[in-house]
Amino acid sequence: MDITQEVSQIIEEREEQKIEYRAVLPPSRNLAQLISGFANTEGGYILLGIYQHSSGRIEVIGLSNDFHANSITHKALDLLTPQISILYQYVSLNDKKIYAIKVEKSETLISVEGKIYKRDGISNYIFNPSETTFNLNGYKRIKEINSRIEIQKLNATSSKIKLLEHYQSILKIIDDLKTILYPEDVTIPTTNIEGRILSKILYSSFVDNFETYLSDILYEIYLANPLTLKSKELVTIEEVLNCIDLQEFVKYYAKQKLLKLQKGSVKGFIKENNQIKDLNVFTEPIQQEVEKLLQIRHLYSHRNGIIDEKFLQYFTENLSLNTEYLMSVSEICDKLEYLFELVHKLDISVVIKYKLL
Repeated sequence: MDITQEVSQIIEEREEQKIEYRAVLPPSRNLAQLISGFANTEGGYILLGIYQHSSGRIEVIGLSNDFHANSITHKALDLLTPQISILYQYVSLNDKKIYAIKVEKSETLISVEGKIYKRDGISNYIFNPSETTFNLNGYKRIKEINSRIEIQKLNATSSKIKLLEHYQSILKIIDDLKTILYPEDVTIPTTNIEGRILSKILYSSFVDNFETYLSDILYEIYLANPLTLKSKELVTIEEVLNCIDLQEFVKYYAKQKLLKLQKGSVKGFIKENNQIKDLNVFTEPIQQEVEKLLQIRHLYSHRNGIIDEKFLQYFTENLSLNTEYLMSVSEICDKLEYLFELVHKLDISVVIKYKLL
C-alpha cells in the first residue's frame, strides 16, 4: 500500500498531533519508543528527513541513502511487545527523499523493554514511569542530583537518557546503603570493607557508562550524518563480516573509537574524533579533569585502589605510594555531577549541530 498521498495530505493539513518530524534517522530503540507512543494513543506518522524549526516551520532536508532505514525499522519492531504491523516506505517530497512510517492505534498497550509510551500533543512520554523514592533521612544531595537529572532527561538524545537512568540507579544504591557507604558522615570515606569495595565499583560503573555514552552518541551522529563516518581508515574484511549489517558495523566502529579513551588518553580520543572535537565542549581544562577521573577508574579497576607511580603523576595532593586511594560519598557525588553536567553540555551541542531531535 502506497502512503505517499496520505503523507502529503497530513503535512498539508498540519495535523501535528499525529506527526513526529525527525531530521535524521534515529537509533532503533528511539524509533521503537515513537512507534509505541503513536500505537498507544491515536496512531500517526513518523516522518524522517524533515526538520521542524522552533517557530513551527518545517524544512524538507531529505534522508541520506547511506543507511537503510528499513533495517533500523525492523530492529525497532523487534523491540515492541506485543509486535505490531506498520506501514513504512520512502516518499518523494519537494524532490527529496524522506522516510515515512504510518502507525495505527493499537487495541492493546505496546511496550518497549517494559516501558509504555504515549503521545501528549506533539511529544512522547512514558506512561508507566518507574518511581524512585529516597530515604527521608538520607543524604539530601542525592535527591537534589536526582531532580536535576529528571530535568535533564527532557529534550535529550536516547544516549543521554540511557546514561542518566544508570546514574539514577547508582544514586539509589548509595541512598539505600548508607550503613556501609557512609556510616559516619558523607565527607568521610567508609572504613567498612564491603563499603570500600562497593564504592570503587560504583565509581567505576558511572565512569564506564560515561564512555558508553560517548560511543552511543557517536553512533547517533553517524546515523544523522553518514559523511562523518567516511574516512581512509583501514578495516579488515573479518571486522565487516562479523557484523550482521551496516548498522551493526557502525556501532562496532563507534565503540572502537573509544580505545584511546579507555587507555587513558582523552586528548587522543578528542583529536581522532572531529565530531566531538568540533563541538568545542572538551576544552583543555576539561580534558585534564576527565583524564584524572579516568585514572581513578583505572586504579580502582586494575589495582584495587592501591596508588602507583603513574597515578601520582596526575594527583599532586599528599598521597603515598602503595596506599589505598579512598573517596567519600560526597566526593563520589562531586565527580558524578561533573560528568553528567559535561554530558549535558555535549548533548545540547550535538542535538543542535546534527538536528538529532
